[in-house]
Amino acid sequence: MVLPAQMDAIEIAAPGGPDVLVPCRRPVPEPGHDEVLIQVQAAGVNRPDVMQRQGLYPAPPGASDLPGLEVAGEIVKAGAGVDRFSAGQSVAALVAGGGYAEYCVAPDAQVLPVPEGVSVADAAGLPETFNTVWANVFERGNLQAGETLLVHGGASGIGTTAIQLGRAFGARVFATAGSDDRARACEGLGAERGINYKTEDFVAAILGSTGDAGVDLILDMVGGAYFARNLDALKVEGRLAIIAFLGGFKVEASLLPLLQKRLTVTASTLRPRSVAEKGRLRDALLEHVWPLFVTGRIRPVTARTFPLHQAAAAHREMEAGSCVGKILLTVD
Repeated sequence: MVLPAQMDAIEIAAPGGPDVLVPCRRPVPEPGHDEVLIQVQAAGVNRPDVMQRQGLYPAPPGASDLPGLEVAGEIVKAGAGVDRFSAGQSVAALVAGGGYAEYCVAPDAQVLPVPEGVSVADAAGLPETFNTVWANVFERGNLQAGETLLVHGGASGIGTTAIQLGRAFGARVFATAGSDDRARACEGLGAERGINYKTEDFVAAILGSTGDAGVDLILDMVGGAYFARNLDALKVEGRLAIIAFLGGFKVEASLLPLLQKRLTVTASTLRPRSVAEKGRLRDALLEHVWPLFVTGRIRPVTARTFPLHQAAAAHREMEAGSCVGKILLTVD
């Protein structure tokens, strides 16, 4: 395959609102050692992309300044040292940046085959969310079969993934969402109860559904605004896994529940992790999660797709918070 010298991409002209996402022309990147070059068919849109656009989440050293943390498409070139993948394979990949483009380089340790029965486009919405959920719900959060899980933001890409995986691995799952329709959508994905946080107190709802016991684990992307209430919703020996702070990153709360209920609070982010660590997560997904696509126990949940050049519209849609599942950018 003869590759072009230039490609279409979306860059951040300056920190700001969605309109700072503008089309540009960039050189097609060259894969280095242990890297592959992917001709992108679709890229996932994620909250970290929004934060990067706002100037709050800069790309790590050495990463592309272009936004985009996950892609799917066809490998068109493999760098030296790559022996697991070859040109012509359809794959999805977690990347540290550069996804909003026609071509994207990815470390081969972060590349996943497109699951059986999943379209290449839908696969673009898997790497970021599934790596995040596996790392925080099942590794750091140590969710076990028979336990209870509360997922905040249940209708988001992270939320729809966590609901499905929690149920697939034998947990009782509850979820919060911002409307009755989105709460019902969470139930359709396997949540025992979807809670409209705008009309219900989620702590009261959880206590009422668990015989006043609370839940074993909470996956939280709200942060400061929910911290104290999350502690109230946890049972004795419960765990709180924080992955974002959409509701602020400062906390004022009593430490008594932490002591009285022997609670554990953990937090992590995915992007700064090493390639080796991301490769370990990739291997765990291949072993434990990818077979669930084949059996139909889980599925991608794609809310909307936008052409690459409409990235600004995709960001406006994400910030509106009305979708259920992932928003994707597609490349012709």
